[in-house]
Amino acid sequence: MGKIQIQLYKVAIFLLLFGACSQQKKNIEVASAYGVISRTIPGMEKNVILEKIESTREKDIFELETNNDKIIIRGTSGVAMASGFNYYLKNFCNVHISWCGRQLNMPEKLPQIETKIRQETPYQYRYYLNYCTTGYTTAFWDWKRWEQEIDWMALQGINMPLAITGHEAVLMNVYQQLGMSKEDIKGFISGPSYLPWFIMGNLDGFGGPLPDVWIEEQQILQKKILERERSLGMKPVLPAFSGHVPEQIIKHYPYAHITKMKSWSGFPGTYILAADDELFQRIGNLYIHETNKLFGTNHFYSADTFNEMNPPNDELSYLTSISKAVYSSMATSDPEAVWVMQGWLFLDSEYWKQEKINALLDGVPNDKMIILDLFSTAKPVWNRTEAYGGRPWIWNMLHNWGGKQGMYGRAQNILNALPSLTKNPSSGKLCGIGLTPEGIEVNPVIFDLFGTMVWTSESVDLSKWTSEYVKRRYGSDNSDLQKAWEILIKTVYSCQTSRHGPQGSYLAMRPNPEFKEGPFARAEIFYDVNRVKDALHYFLNAAAIFADSETFRYDLVDLTRQAMSDKAQQMLRELKFAYKTNNIETFKTQSDMYLEAIKDLDLLLSSDSMFLVSTWLNKARNRAHNEKELKLYEFNSRNIITQWGPKDSPLKDYAQRQYGGMMGDFNYKRWKIFFMDAIEALESNRKLNWAITDDKISDWEDKWANSTNEYLISVEVDYIDQVEKIYGKYLKE
Repeated sequence: MGKIQIQLYKVAIFLLLFGACSQQKKNIEVASAYGVISRTIPGMEKNVILEKIESTREKDIFELETNNDKIIIRGTSGVAMASGFNYYLKNFCNVHISWCGRQLNMPEKLPQIETKIRQETPYQYRYYLNYCTTGYTTAFWDWKRWEQEIDWMALQGINMPLAITGHEAVLMNVYQQLGMSKEDIKGFISGPSYLPWFIMGNLDGFGGPLPDVWIEEQQILQKKILERERSLGMKPVLPAFSGHVPEQIIKHYPYAHITKMKSWSGFPGTYILAADDELFQRIGNLYIHETNKLFGTNHFYSADTFNEMNPPNDELSYLTSISKAVYSSMATSDPEAVWVMQGWLFLDSEYWKQEKINALLDGVPNDKMIILDLFSTAKPVWNRTEAYGGRPWIWNMLHNWGGKQGMYGRAQNILNALPSLTKNPSSGKLCGIGLTPEGIEVNPVIFDLFGTMVWTSESVDLSKWTSEYVKRRYGSDNSDLQKAWEILIKTVYSCQTSRHGPQGSYLAMRPNPEFKEGPFARAEIFYDVNRVKDALHYFLNAAAIFADSETFRYDLVDLTRQAMSDKAQQMLRELKFAYKTNNIETFKTQSDMYLEAIKDLDLLLSSDSMFLVSTWLNKARNRAHNEKELKLYEFNSRNIITQWGPKDSPLKDYAQRQYGGMMGDFNYKRWKIFFMDAIEALESNRKLNWAITDDKISDWEDKWANSTNEYLISVEVDYIDQVEKIYGKYLKE
């Protein structure tokens, strides 16, 4: 056989193998999209024909049409096909899918598509998740819950999810190769709820150490997550090395140039390895090598160098050297590596002036970095940095802080910003949009709206969209619900300020001697609270019709919770006035009413499993194999939503929750302690000794965080009767 024939033979074999691989990938994505359909609407897969569109375009496309009563869905990826299915459900079947209830009443006969529909997303990447989401929502999720989430991601068009589950296994492998003991490494890694801030370099070890079985199970779970995401055509983003190292590594490498950072939010400073130290590249290479060995790669990596901390050196050359070292440590092991950087640090505009931003970014080739403009809806950075100097970037909706509940959003902002950006030359290399909430399973309307914007570059009429949302959310039209949502979309969901999320509830906040807002329960309300009560009244008008709807129940409970959160501000102002004017009897009466409000709300919240504290805690409890693990996991789950950190943490209530069972226990007791001491001070004609009261409250908080008592998983209560009771007792004028 001649040389030319051999070369032709090799080319033929390559093309054959390439074609086989391409066909296999095509089959996997089609099969995976069928899986999404069958889990979403069981049996529906029999009425759908999926076809893969072969395309060289970077942006996903889906097509819809009907043929002989079959729904034909074509897409350029599994995600595109699933999104096409969701489009059909929403626009033809009046179906609604969310974290906060589902409305799945399908028409008896599948609606036909009269004219072929073709949608192309304007965005190459649709990013999802925030490091913090792990701590505030997903820390203890099992595969069943992750499978539901990946389905939801596909339905919404997400194709670039952050995936940090199982990173503990990578760290164990890396640092054991560097000579550290398992015990020392475990002392470095935080507990499950604190992994985000550990990975971002803010803290070490808190909430740990983790048992071996946790590390093993998370590694298995991550493999399932990544396999499913990739089967749908998603490209997960995996953690990389940013310079954060264990203190104990100094014992093994005493000459390494390691700097202790300043304290973050009361936690001891962590340790950062110098970018020019030869150990930096060694560790960084091991990170990528071990990550890819365990989990494979799509070449996207995330690393946060200075999350809410200033660099130890202000010199521009130092900033460049850091980013250059981080990227180099990725690229040496993976030449195709692309650094996906959270741009959260740049919100500190006092420190991060343009020259410092440029210096940090200049260490990485422009085409090897994608920057997440993390809070684009209210505090964009792209527009004061010339779109990050021409680098690819992603517009993001942050929306939630700490997983706090609160009806809140910027609906009109989303609709205005995105279409204009795609047509704005100054947006530079905008390559995607994303969702980066710290916590999820709240405010389904805002996330549904975002899903709509994934597939259009045109403006959307908010009033019309909201009207259709009402029909989908509840399964049929209703004039009272239309009126209620017309109010809500123009009040709680039309925030025009740069505030960070909902204000939090005074009923659930930590008491203080000034009777004022806490650090994470803000006083300023940006909407007319009376209009919110009007919306609640309209909901009650529709209650008899929709009482059995889980989406209606969730929304009615949530709306009542919001109205009571607003009311609590007025109640606390009245308490303050009575206390400051030494009106003992009025203060006693009003404090009793405040405590009753907590109990009444607790009973309402307990009527829906989505608002029960047992639902939250049992995710952690169910991961435990023995009593020791149960105590560790439950401490993580309880502490993150109360004390956040140590007993004296300045972050208390940052992740405040209004949960049934918890409101009537944890929050009630805090306020009871405060009111009892305040009444005693008034009756003794002396000033409240806040130091003593503060210690009592702190002792109770710490006791609750370290407890393992179980809460009811269901409570028999007529939720509509309870709403009517609350409305008449506290809200009706």
